[in-house]
Amino acid sequence: MGSITQEVALKDVRFFSPIGYYEEERILGNEFFVDVSIYFPFDNTDAEDLSNTVNYAELYDLLCKVMKRERKLLESAAHEILSNIQDRYAFIHEARVSIRKTTPPFGHDRVHSVVSLCYKK
Repeated sequence: MGSITQEVALKDVRFFSPIGYYEEERILGNEFFVDVSIYFPFDNTDAEDLSNTVNYAELYDLLCKVMKRERKLLESAAHEILSNIQDRYAFIHEARVSIRKTTPPFGHDRVHSVVSLCYKK
């Protein structure tokens, strides 16, 4: 018999954060969108019990805490998000985080930069 994998995700969570390599970016802030997906076995005898899944309200709070910190690189934010997810939800098998910056300092308004990290057990 096969197994069922559950995904809990937040998509396009918008932040205005003091993240950027250049000091001016950190002073002025930038717009970011975060996607996070968490995968784990669906061993859920009571599908109405929140303790049997990932609480996406907690996941949202985790993103807010990470994205409000001033930092130079998106990689550090993505890594902190993944580390916090691993610490909080030891039962996960995979987690993916992507952070999209809508206005990188390229002088072009239709370019987005993206950093993605994936954890697999």
